[in-house]
Amino acid sequence: MINAKLLQLMVEQSNDGIVVAEQEGSDSILIYTNPAFERLTGYCADDILFQDCRFLQGEDHEQAGIATIREAISKGEPCCQVLRNYRKDGSLFWNELSITPVRNEADQLTYYIGIQRDVTAQMLAEERVRELEAEVAELRRQLAEAKA
Repeated sequence: MINAKLLQLMVEQSNDGIVVAEQEGSDSILIYTNPAFERLTGYCADDILFQDCRFLQGEDHEQAGIATIREAISKGEPCCQVLRNYRKDGSLFWNELSITPVRNEADQLTYYIGIQRDVTAQMLAEERVRELEAEVAELRRQLAEAKA
């Protein structure tokens, strides 16, 4: 079994942002953030502990993935979604958020672990591919018209 000190070291050294939240009513209150989360978001732990993670969405609360996350939390199920989030400086990043419920020995839901990965480069590349595909389709249409 991994000892607590080794586990803490692994979480602290992770390249992915890791948070621990506990459910408080309809909110998921942050009780822990690792250094990678602070680097990713620009927020230090003192700025955000004991708040709900919704602050990362800024004013951008109408995202399809948010409803999926809320539903999974209400059912006590894990989920993974990509969301638009905003750093402390206001800059956008695409966040692949994986949420896993943690249950105690009595099978009661006690915490959620959130793992956050910056997937901005991947999302921008996918958007560029869609733009190029649209350009190719338009050029093919124009070529077909010219031949007709």
